[in-house]
Amino acid sequence: MRPAQVRQLLRDHRMRRITAEALLTVRAPSVSLAPGVREGVRVRILDLVDELPVLARQRRAAERRLATTLEAMTQGPDGESVREHTDVTILQSLPGIGTRIAATMLAEAADALRDRDYHALRLLAGAAPVTKRSGKSCVVIMRYACNHHLQTALYHWARGCLQRDPRSRAHYAQLRRAGHGNARALRGVADRMLTVLIATLKTQMPYDATRRRPRAAGA
Repeated sequence: MRPAQVRQLLRDHRMRRITAEALLTVRAPSVSLAPGVREGVRVRILDLVDELPVLARQRRAAERRLATTLEAMTQGPDGESVREHTDVTILQSLPGIGTRIAATMLAEAADALRDRDYHALRLLAGAAPVTKRSGKSCVVIMRYACNHHLQTALYHWARGCLQRDPRSRAHYAQLRRAGHGNARALRGVADRMLTVLIATLKTQMPYDATRRRPRAAGA
């Protein structure tokens, strides 16, 4: 490929950590293959390339179905399900939550959301750390026994909050200054947003950043 083509490819995929010139200098070692393998692999790769447009269309269709379902849930009939419809509206009002994150939260944490149970929700999503004590030692580690679909949604929610919520960015920066790594700081942001989510669900009022109390000094 010409350098201009490589630069365009990197721009299209928003890859800024490597330049076209550096990429073109990379030469992978040749792999020894049995006779006929290269031709067979080439045919299979071309078949997979043909499948990509189909997968892309299916993904877009799934996104539209999710959006339609969430929209229908916010416009439900009067009756016992009014609370659930309000919950969807409140969830979507929070910063950093998109269609897939909202759908995952509603599907994977329905009981915790219905019960307004912050502790159950953070345990289920892996936001609550695990404390191990033995004698005089005390170690706090990440929780691995959790719902991994919900954990992934929470991770992307936290990343979205860093882009859209100034208070989340400030909280993340504070955790990094305290010596925590990126993953731990993101879990801190996610845990904080779970607190906000439960508070808004209890009051049945959509999220409004202007209503939040100012943070105390050092908080």
